[in-house]
Amino acid sequence: MVVRDTSRIFEIPLDEIATIGDMANDIPMLAVAGVGIAMGNSSEEVQSVARHVTTSNEDDGFANAVDHFILGDRGASTSPPPPA
Repeated sequence: MVVRDTSRIFEIPLDEIATIGDMANDIPMLAVAGVGIAMGNSSEEVQSVARHVTTSNEDDGFANAVDHFILGDRGASTSPPPPA
């Protein structure tokens, strides 16, 4: 799995890796990453595995996830997603 390989190769602890996904095939990476973020338009199954849920693709979900959950709103130009 790419998340585990990235962790090993770059010596980054799994709990310091963030992943963002929206499809069922993203479930393994969302589950293993320290910060698994599901897109707001993803299924309930995907959202249930993620630690956080951001807004949808159509509502700048990726940018909101990066701003809010990865960068911690440091200089975020968009409003954070609603609490999950």
